[in-house]
Amino acid sequence: MSKRLLVLCCLLVALVAYSSPKAAPDNPNFDGKSWWDHIKVLASDDMEGRETGSDGLRRAAAYIVEQLKKDGLQPAGINGFYQPVKLLSRQIDESGSSLTLVRNGANEALTLGEDAFFSTRVQLAPEVDGPLVFVGYGLRIPERNYDDYAGLDLKGKIAVLLAGSPADIPTALASHYQSAAERNQLVRETGLVGIVSIPNPASMDIPWSRMKLARKRPSMALADPELDDGRGVGLAVIFNPAHAEELFQGSGHSFEDLAALAKDRKPLPTFPMTASLQARAKVIQKEVESANVVAKRPGSDPALKDEYVVLSSHMDHLGIGEPINGDNLYNGAMDNASGCALNLDIANSLERTKARLARSVLFVFVTAEEKGLLGSKYFALNPTVPKNSMVADINTDMFLPIFPLKILTVYGLAESTLGDIVQQVAEADGVEVQPDPEPLRNLFIRSDQYSFIRQGIPSIAMKVGFRPGSPEANLAKKWLTERYHAPSDDLDQPVDLAAAGKFEDIVQGLTVRVANDPQRPEWKSDSFFRRFVSASH
Repeated sequence: MSKRLLVLCCLLVALVAYSSPKAAPDNPNFDGKSWWDHIKVLASDDMEGRETGSDGLRRAAAYIVEQLKKDGLQPAGINGFYQPVKLLSRQIDESGSSLTLVRNGANEALTLGEDAFFSTRVQLAPEVDGPLVFVGYGLRIPERNYDDYAGLDLKGKIAVLLAGSPADIPTALASHYQSAAERNQLVRETGLVGIVSIPNPASMDIPWSRMKLARKRPSMALADPELDDGRGVGLAVIFNPAHAEELFQGSGHSFEDLAALAKDRKPLPTFPMTASLQARAKVIQKEVESANVVAKRPGSDPALKDEYVVLSSHMDHLGIGEPINGDNLYNGAMDNASGCALNLDIANSLERTKARLARSVLFVFVTAEEKGLLGSKYFALNPTVPKNSMVADINTDMFLPIFPLKILTVYGLAESTLGDIVQQVAEADGVEVQPDPEPLRNLFIRSDQYSFIRQGIPSIAMKVGFRPGSPEANLAKKWLTERYHAPSDDLDQPVDLAAAGKFEDIVQGLTVRVANDPQRPEWKSDSFFRRFVSASH
């Protein structure tokens, strides 16, 4: 009996060993524990908040490389696993800077931080003076014959805009044309000398009290001036919506009325304003070098192994900054140690299960996302593999598993066939799929997938979803208000490990499906982003 039992056991072990590698990639049953273990390292105080160019970010990148090596991935950067990225840091010196409203010959000094602050995402000119003109949402969308700048005298003026878009403009179009690159291009084309942006009170991620704390942080640009979207724009100012009425005095319009229209995405008027703005800016500049981390897991199909499914996530966060409740270390656990940990988990799972995928998988951990998607922009423009070999980007950024995963929000759901595939994967796992429920936040262009999109690569991003007005929506809003870009996005916060594990299941399932599908993902025929395919070649 013992000999028969031994033989039976050996057969069972062999059967499991044979079947597991095939079944595991589609149903790895992540439990969230290894994901959280990675976060405990990447978001620890030792990493000092992973500011771009800092020793803390270098330590985080070294940890990621160490894990990738353990899981047998091959280096795919320029210097081994690393792709150096040269940057220019710009930091406002408020002791030598000022903003002044001029109306009817009287000067009214604005309080930096309380009324407004400079954005160093552009190369601020030392002095800029100009009359103010309200340009509504500040959008020009040729596809819809929509132009907030039409009929306005703009040369030498400073545009004032209210963030948002009209409801009859599709979300994809509205998001693209609200990007910094498009807005700055309009400034150059119209002869404006600067722009004043008022956040939409209906869609602010964080309160002004926290926004102003970050105003002295260094912004960055890619060192190559040709890659700097803010070139040629001498002034960018963010204005406190709570104090915006003073901009509109004597104009015949109130900010309260304009904000009410924008809340419902209704059309906004455009008009000259009665005040001018004098801006004096002193900026401290220095060169910074950081790096992306790039690794590959080779595919097995002779015809497809030279094509890549890209899994991207950003490593950087905000470093050490202004204290909130006595804490000045911005750990960035959910933003975005969570995305890096997920991709490390998937790399480990694919190796552990010896999954044979037709296409290769490229793991790209980028720097400087918080500075304006700079690391991913540099990689997408200077990829370490042929650009046309990247068939898709699946980006993970702050997916927020803070309640059970019943609904998956997919950014770009209707734009490419990736949306169809992820819908099949998620629904097979009992998870409902929905498009972006908060179009005013423009999330589809606010993380690294947008850099790949601009190069014509079908891309997608996802989060643990919720219905508007639900208890989960309230939890998500509370998290944004209290923890987003705050020191409290640390290791001492509630997370749902089961939700994280199920989310990892879906991301890996999507990766496997795309890697093994004979057909490359494609943009839908009616997708706005389809145009970037021809533009990038």
